[in-house]
Amino acid sequence: MRCEIVAIGTELLLGQIVDTNSSWMGEQLAIAGIEHLRQTKVGDNLDRIVGCINEALDRADALILCGGLGPTQDDITREAIAAVMGVRLVRHPEIGDGIRRLFESRGRVMPENNLRQADVPEGATIIEQRTGTAPGLICPVRDKVIYAVPGVPYEMKEMLTRAVLPDLIRRSGTPQVFVSRVLRTWGESESRIAELLDPRLLALDLAGNPTIAFLASGIEGIKVRLTARADTPDQAHALLDAEEAEVRAVLGNHVFTNEDLPMEAEVGRLLVARGLTLAVAESLTGGLLASRIVAIPGASDWFRGGIVSYATEVKMDLLDVPPGPVVSEAAACAMAAGVRSRLGADVGLSTTGVAGPTEQDGEPPGVVWLGLALGDDVSAIRVQLPGDRDRVRQMAVISAVDRLRRKLLGVVA
Repeated sequence: MRCEIVAIGTELLLGQIVDTNSSWMGEQLAIAGIEHLRQTKVGDNLDRIVGCINEALDRADALILCGGLGPTQDDITREAIAAVMGVRLVRHPEIGDGIRRLFESRGRVMPENNLRQADVPEGATIIEQRTGTAPGLICPVRDKVIYAVPGVPYEMKEMLTRAVLPDLIRRSGTPQVFVSRVLRTWGESESRIAELLDPRLLALDLAGNPTIAFLASGIEGIKVRLTARADTPDQAHALLDAEEAEVRAVLGNHVFTNEDLPMEAEVGRLLVARGLTLAVAESLTGGLLASRIVAIPGASDWFRGGIVSYATEVKMDLLDVPPGPVVSEAAACAMAAGVRSRLGADVGLSTTGVAGPTEQDGEPPGVVWLGLALGDDVSAIRVQLPGDRDRVRQMAVISAVDRLRRKLLGVVA
């Protein structure tokens, strides 16, 4: 079963919206074991969409169209599919009634334009809409199939998971299940991770199952995706358990979780396990560190709060930073100890440095001091971070969180 994806919308071509839908769908197809040949973007032009569909069907057995199912005049995916199928559009009153009821439940009057979403190519099967107004479509074309799903990401994901992938798997006749697990790492480059895992990659190439892939995630580090196929989910998970143990044995504490969670969530788990609370003092990061922490559900159990001490006098008045350079080891240590004391926490974490574009206290842009106060140990480390002002600030946050994580694990001084 060979599949292609076509994302529809002129806004995608103009760069006004980034097409994250296609990448997510591609990942899901890989997990499901469906061969995925190509992704294409096309604007809101009937002839071009029809041409794009026909070209894709010349290569593939199945095609997923994403977008163009809305109520406005430029939403013409339905018309394009009908043209390719050589059929007319038929209005389904029950779909229109459902859309009308949805509007009324929200105290609104349905615009008549929304009835266009009740038009279905003759011979197509409707995918019930459960989170919005536009139903999806399953459309037979000779011995092939076209799926149409909305472009709204949460609507697309629900519909693809519930209806499209199961239908694709059924049509492909694939009896096995595919299960993936992602190990999140930080502290090494993609090339270094690949180098370290090269013996495992060679061994798996010979075995053919499981497989390993690398997914670069910017400042969030490198994701190592393990995928296994088996006759049952339990068998696939057993393969993943064994392979995860092999990978962790190689990468060690560079792996911080096998869940879809940021590093600060793992740090929270470690703090709770040890009965510790955290407070942060931020200079160049200006509240980014605290913002990421409070985005974690349950952070109030272990996070006391933060002080954004951007100005030098604030550092001195609130955190007892001594006179002298504020981009320094002494300042970072004083900030960590000071915020721990002021906010009554067990652990203090601090960031001070130079985001750029000019130097400060004789230090070039990208230099950051990360302070940590835990027990009797109050210390700071100097790191040189790459990139522009925003990237330096973002990387300073995750570098600070990673330092605390490793300290709690006992793998750094």
